[in-house]
Amino acid sequence: MKNLFFILPALFLISCQKETKKESLYPEKTVSAEEKQLELGREIFDGKGMCYSCHKPDQKVIGPSIVEIAKIYKEKNGDIKLFLKEKSEPIVDPSQYSVMKTNFAITKTFSDEELKAVEAYFYSHLKNEK
Repeated sequence: MKNLFFILPALFLISCQKETKKESLYPEKTVSAEEKQLELGREIFDGKGMCYSCHKPDQKVIGPSIVEIAKIYKEKNGDIKLFLKEKSEPIVDPSQYSVMKTNFAITKTFSDEELKAVEAYFYSHLKNEK
């Protein structure tokens, strides 16, 4: 019984010691600012922007493909962000402008950060085309 009086407090003190962090076998992956921006752009494209319903990465559906849009904007030094704010003329397929116009109610609500992310997401598809 005497031993119990010594063992219990010792166990209590041991259990209250500061816990040391053990190194994981799988270290946390660090994500760059560019990767975060591309992920945000993809989330907006597939989510609240509803862009996916008319645009696909490499094929024309209702609107031109992402690759086609990115190529033309890059070649003509256009600004996708301004177009999505309805502050510049369409340069990819002006005949589809009336269809796209209905979506400006959505894209005009995007923050500058969100617009940059969508633009970066579009341009990221050009890297896959090389």
